[in-house]
Amino acid sequence: MGLKVFASASSFSSSKAKEELLRHGIELVLNPFRRRLTEDEISDSISEFDGLLAGLEPLNDKVLAKANKLKAIARIGVGTDNVDFEAARRLGIAVSNTPDGPTEAVAEMTASALLSIIHNIVPSNSDIHNGIWKKRLGKSAGELCVLIIGYGRIGKKTADLLLKLGCKVSVFDPFIKEYSASALVDIVHKYDVISLHASGENEILTRDIISKLKPGCIILNSARGKLVNEEALFEALNSNQVSFFWGDALWTEPYKGLLIGCPNAILTPHIATYTDKCRNDMEYQAVENLLRDMKIGR
Repeated sequence: MGLKVFASASSFSSSKAKEELLRHGIELVLNPFRRRLTEDEISDSISEFDGLLAGLEPLNDKVLAKANKLKAIARIGVGTDNVDFEAARRLGIAVSNTPDGPTEAVAEMTASALLSIIHNIVPSNSDIHNGIWKKRLGKSAGELCVLIIGYGRIGKKTADLLLKLGCKVSVFDPFIKEYSASALVDIVHKYDVISLHASGENEILTRDIISKLKPGCIILNSARGKLVNEEALFEALNSNQVSFFWGDALWTEPYKGLLIGCPNAILTPHIATYTDKCRNDMEYQAVENLLRDMKIGR
């Protein structure tokens, strides 16, 4: 029986990546639900596969214990917080990711979200569709002081784009030794915009820090939903302590939480990487990683 690979990510469309698997005689099975799989769903199917092209579904100890044949997990994307590395190591399952692929697409969407907010594109569109002709006064990018939290590949690219637009950009990254997480509370009041690009699941914009934001601050989150205290953000949006929030990485997906009722919360369904180029690059790189880790010759 030949090798089987499961693309458990919610989408897998790269013709080049599929052809590469076919060239090696590998059977590819796609996610039938076209959404993030639950723990039970991935557990029920993982045992029959030799390789996994993974999204953000839970790949914990319980799930991996059922992966009797699995040799490699290739994450399509950057984050690997959903993977139990210790369990994978113990079971001899190699784990990889594609850190370069999402950089441009996520940075571009973050900058686009900010521009749409400061130029009132979303509410102005709603006005016209509701028969209202209202000219709203916006802001220029050059007026804004932006704090980038997390200065990896995507944070750096976002900073570069915003600097080119004229924003005044500062960086906070707990992995840069001159910063400490406790120092954040002392500086957030200075910034018009906070843009999150950090890894991990630890809450960064806590209730305390949100209470100290500059009134009318804009928050952009393309990284992880759990980096922000959802309840405190909901309250801040309703009081206009936070004027706008854009979130592409949400607390639960599909998202049906508190912010659904906030007109000043712009919510997108985790699509920052959904450009043709980005998906093709990431999916092909993930296949290359998978073939390497499965020790299949090129």
